Amino acid sequence: MTRNRSPRLSRRHLIKGAAATSAALLLGRPAIARGKTEGKTEIVIGNIDAYSGPAAVYSSIGRTPGGYFKMINEQGGINGRMIKYITYDDAYSPAKTVEQARKLVEGDEIDVLFAPLGAPTNAAIMKYMNQKKVPHLFIASGATKFGDYKNFPYTMGFQPCYQIEGRAFAQHVLSTQNDPKIGIVYQNDDFGRDVLKGFKDGLGARTSAIVAELSYETADPTIDSQVVRCKSAGANVFMSMTTPKFAAQGIKKIAELGWQPAHYIGNNASSAGSTLKAAGFDVSKGIISSAYLKDPVDAAWDSDPAIQKWRAFLDKYDPAAAKNDIYAVTGYLTSQILVQVLKQCGDDVSSESIIKQAANLKDFESDMLLPGIRINTSPSDYYPLEQLQLVRFSGERYEPMGPVIDGGISKA
Repeated sequence: MTRNRSPRLSRRHLIKGAAATSAALLLGRPAIARGKTEGKTEIVIGNIDAYSGPAAVYSSIGRTPGGYFKMINEQGGINGRMIKYITYDDAYSPAKTVEQARKLVEGDEIDVLFAPLGAPTNAAIMKYMNQKKVPHLFIASGATKFGDYKNFPYTMGFQPCYQIEGRAFAQHVLSTQNDPKIGIVYQNDDFGRDVLKGFKDGLGARTSAIVAELSYETADPTIDSQVVRCKSAGANVFMSMTTPKFAAQGIKKIAELGWQPAHYIGNNASSAGSTLKAAGFDVSKGIISSAYLKDPVDAAWDSDPAIQKWRAFLDKYDPAAAKNDIYAVTGYLTSQILVQVLKQCGDDVSSESIIKQAANLKDFESDMLLPGIRINTSPSDYYPLEQLQLVRFSGERYEPMGPVIDGGISKA
């Protein structure tokens, strides 16, 4: 695996094997001193993403920042320091995530592990990152555990918490269905179980409305049998707590069965440009999800200055990226936020300073967020995004449903 300074990363360099090392050995190494910042001329940012395997659709979350930081370097860096960006592949395998985290921390001596992908993968390394006192920031996941500032003060998530989304879906079901019979298919890991908990919390005393609750593993070829079982159970509501590949399978299978339930898909798998396009826009009509970003697939944003600026950025710094890739929007947005954190650090880019400033974002607005949604953190609030918007797919675009929802999990 090589260090990458350019925004484009060859597949050979991204998936070249790492040294095989057990988690036990990884966790047993002594912490590295990271307080000294005098004379430091660069900031080393590490990332781990799934450039291969079942979650490779998310790869632009890790790739796009390479271009963004190159742009920042061309503008003079941050407070006079250049950014070195290093990203490795873990194929969405927690065991590989452990290996790559050790390589970044102990080999590359990163200052920050930034926007690593996934709930199960980051759960496997959060104890290690905190033992090493390396900021573990803006994880590409909405898992609730990544906001546990008391036990893991160096770890912070990014996306709206899965439990917020689950509660919002449940409340919408109860407000729109007279006699809901709910079939659920969820990924059997931290991600799927987190959404499931939020959904059940939102149902409250109405959990008896769940007629089928079925899990799947990321290594499974399809979820067709689970979808069939939900239909057979008499469900008139289908909850898809899945990643994009399986969400698209679910849409196709529902259409094949001639079944017409109220269909909900989590934000992480709702991309019109990947999931819905793969399944077919015609059979995706009516799907309900949630959003917090401007969707580049939506023609309503074509003339928006922020989307135009983002597309111009891709043309120059990430030309192979699809202009409808919402995950490239995610990578761009999280890069904006990290740059803000590093600017707030001033001359002190020690681990302690970086995490302090990450927990000191006040109404930060990005032009890529939906109107009304802002980033806020504090020493006792490690959930940067606690707002979302319910949306319904019209067959061509997602349309908003009601006002922006403030989940407020940090205050719950």
